[in-house]
Amino acid sequence: MANTSSAKKATRKIARRTEVNKNRRSRVRTFLRKVEEALAAGDKAAATEAFKVAQPELMRAAGKGVLHANTASRKVSRLAQRVKSLGA
Repeated sequence: MANTSSAKKATRKIARRTEVNKNRRSRVRTFLRKVEEALAAGDKAAATEAFKVAQPELMRAAGKGVLHANTASRKVSRLAQRVKSLGA
């Protein structure tokens, strides 16, 4: 257990941050799932729309430090590739 007041405050801050980050991560996963479902259904229009919404969400998560920037870029790139290949 934290002894000093600063350590107690740090614990409270960490708990708040963790909660916010969990929500952000969950939100990103939801958007990714929507893209995945559209891809699985073979619906290019829905996949494109879902991707357009998911891309800024991924980059926002990277900007906030929830995801590493390279991870977000990799996910965007791979999703874009899959959405593009759906019509071909």
